[in-house]
Amino acid sequence: MLNEGDKFPDFELLDQDGERHSLGELLKDRLIVYFYPKDDTSGCTAEACGFRDMLPNFKGAQVIGISPDAPKSHRKFVDKYGLNFTLLADVDHQLAEKCGIWVEKSMYGRKYMGVERTTFLLDSSGVITKIWRKVKPDGHAEEVQSAL
Repeated sequence: MLNEGDKFPDFELLDQDGERHSLGELLKDRLIVYFYPKDDTSGCTAEACGFRDMLPNFKGAQVIGISPDAPKSHRKFVDKYGLNFTLLADVDHQLAEKCGIWVEKSMYGRKYMGVERTTFLLDSSGVITKIWRKVKPDGHAEEVQSAL
């Protein structure tokens, strides 16, 4: 599990347009990396739209969202809600596993593996300066903005 002060793991993932991105390429300033379970579900939509609406208030910090969904699903999600930031596809959930947030979950008594909704704030060198774990989607973007 990652902690504040740790270096965020490097990655190469595809975005909603099938373009490959690495951590090094995205680290221009502070970077908000938020992991969410699934495109176009109620909580994930509320969280994404919160980041969309708050992005102008993030003082130059970039936002990227990451889920196990495929690039094609991300494209539909971006288009449907007018998202103004990049979504990355961690289809094999290797990055989520490296971050310690690919966990056993339970819904209606059924156990399964999935992403624990988590947000990381990175400085320009990729060091984690803040972590929000087990995030509640409503109002989360405002929480992040207050930490900037």
